[in-house]
Amino acid sequence: MVTTLHMKIGDITTTRHPIFLAPMHEVTDTPFRLACKRLGADVMISEFVSVEALIRHVDKAKKKMRIDDTERPVGIQIFGKNVESFEAAVPIVESFRPDFIDINAGCSAGKHASRGECAGLLRDLPLFEKIVRATVKNSHVPVTVKTRLGWDQDSLVILEAAKMIEDTGAQALTVHCRTRRQSYKHPADWSWLSKIKKTITIPLIGNGDVTTPQDVRSMFETGCDGVMIGRGALHNPWIFREARFFLETGRIADPVSLTERIETCRCHLRWYTQYHRQESALYAFRKFYTGYLKGLPGIAGLRKELMALTDCTAIEECLTRFLTEQERNDDVAFS
Repeated sequence: MVTTLHMKIGDITTTRHPIFLAPMHEVTDTPFRLACKRLGADVMISEFVSVEALIRHVDKAKKKMRIDDTERPVGIQIFGKNVESFEAAVPIVESFRPDFIDINAGCSAGKHASRGECAGLLRDLPLFEKIVRATVKNSHVPVTVKTRLGWDQDSLVILEAAKMIEDTGAQALTVHCRTRRQSYKHPADWSWLSKIKKTITIPLIGNGDVTTPQDVRSMFETGCDGVMIGRGALHNPWIFREARFFLETGRIADPVSLTERIETCRCHLRWYTQYHRQESALYAFRKFYTGYLKGLPGIAGLRKELMALTDCTAIEECLTRFLTEQERNDDVAFS
């Protein structure tokens, strides 16, 4: 069993051993963050937002920074490679009232990293330092950083980068335990977390390959102060609640009921369509079905039917009908 800890990011104090929802492009919008908050996530972070788009007042970028007060504490993540752009973007970000600002130095996507943004900053630590320092200087809220171990196995600069990040005044560090070159194709190396923890005094949040409650406990046992879950939450939004239960009791939680799975999916769908307000939103929502419905009986047929629907009401009716049929079948089986 892991002892409950309190972690501080500036004036933000987590009341429980903190489990973060990782920033994920086109996933961690407000509706998904609200869903994960209800399911036990402690700290939320937005999709990443380009500082260049912000200073050019691109509406799509600003939309990503909308925050609902019920999801707090929540950070807004920004990325780029121009120091002056970060300086100019900070007041815009702060106007959306985040609890903290997170700098993306970890995304491995080629279109960003190859041009020196995100994980590309790991190839230019002096520039990386200037960006963090400028963001901290211009921000009235805490600044945190998310990064990787290095660009590749020949440039594992995380210990140097971690110390630099602390020295600039950043108040927490998240490390995805892979290099940029490894992307998501190699097992995350959690052994680095204990080494990094000995290098810095600011909170350390571990990230990478956390998909089960047991993974959450194991990552905490490396000595890190928080655990961040990304793809594991997309595949199983209940992982936050399940992990909390496991940390506090040492036992595996009971399986999520069919009713709760369907109701949570429907609730998320309503938020999603209200937030995005365009017909194409229903196509984008399809990526969430697996997480809500995985392992259910008759899932193949249900997924096929859902994929053919393009109307929110029809989707809700389909889910309701599926739930009713499954409950009827259970009644027959136990009669």
